[in-house]
Amino acid sequence: MRPVLSRLAAPLTVLALAACQGAAPTAADKPAAKPAADKPADKPATDKPTDKPADAPATEAARPDPGVPLAGEKHFKSLKQLTFGGENAEAYFSFDEKRLVFQSTRDGAACDQIYTLDLADKTAKRVSSGKGRTTCAYFLPGDQRILYASTHAAADDCLPAPDRSKGYVWKLYPEFDIYTAGADGSDIKPLVTGPGYDAEATVSPLGDAIVFTSTRDGDPELYKINVDGTGLVRLTDTRGYDGGAFFSPDGKRIVYRANHPEGEAELKAYDDIIKENLVRPTRLEIFVMNADGSEQRQITRNGKANFAPFFHPDGKRIIFSSNQGDPKGRNFDLYLIGDDGQGQEQVTFSDTFDGFPMFTRDGKTLVFASNRGAKTHGDTDVFLAEWVD
Repeated sequence: MRPVLSRLAAPLTVLALAACQGAAPTAADKPAAKPAADKPADKPATDKPTDKPADAPATEAARPDPGVPLAGEKHFKSLKQLTFGGENAEAYFSFDEKRLVFQSTRDGAACDQIYTLDLADKTAKRVSSGKGRTTCAYFLPGDQRILYASTHAAADDCLPAPDRSKGYVWKLYPEFDIYTAGADGSDIKPLVTGPGYDAEATVSPLGDAIVFTSTRDGDPELYKINVDGTGLVRLTDTRGYDGGAFFSPDGKRIVYRANHPEGEAELKAYDDIIKENLVRPTRLEIFVMNADGSEQRQITRNGKANFAPFFHPDGKRIIFSSNQGDPKGRNFDLYLIGDDGQGQEQVTFSDTFDGFPMFTRDGKTLVFASNRGAKTHGDTDVFLAEWVD
């Protein structure tokens, strides 16, 4: 699942991890017995919790200028806001880096649809059908086609939201399949279908392979295919959720997030809800492995909700989003860490949500999603940062 935007029934808005990148639950959501509002904060691509008005929004005079890096954001030489209002997230560059593809609930949509944005003229265009839930979009080599996950073959509507009486959970909708389409939204074709959840697909920078998450074998695991859909290989086999994967710049490694239950109690709790296509992502750690699934290594060990990992172009560092700095688990910032788990540093210092980062190949630009500067509670927008090391 890629992280999707959502909101929690808490005094602050948090972006819940989405299916592709996945939303991250907050500490307030840990108690499984307590019902929570039906809107995540940093969502799984499929989840959108309902909003609960929180603190009154800051006045124009008090609100920091979202186009100016905050104190401590030394890696940002400048910031540019690309979207203005609504829920916009998981924006990823085309291969020529002239466009972005992202998911959004604009235009009155009840759940995410897929859009492209031209970085030259800043125009956004919906390229999904408008039916079903969609998530996790990415450009294919040549930029003439995109891929994304959708439930439109099962229903025109958004399908029921997950049962929050079980606490903060993600729904791995088995109706999700992966499709390709022309970059203008035409010629939609199935790429990955079959029983179980198929989503969270991203493409290797080499243009030869796709990694995605699937429950086809009963457990949410990572799989790899060729760009034409052939050559399916299962990469992970540890009980628990594995997803939100991205390739390294040279295509030889994969970074991903995982929630592996520990001990009998956690395993039982996991088994009790996975049969309902639910996972509880309160704790997510970052892992790295070779592109063939070998040498899987855990990078973070903080017990928090860490997600949306992406390799720095140097191939030695990983940027990711985490709530590790907030004792209440509600605020997510971007962090940079070595691929050996050493040398972590905080990148963003917003008091809201920052997530879904992706670098350009030269490392000079970072795209990410943020609640900073939101004029309406829950707004999440896409930003470009001029990056300096």
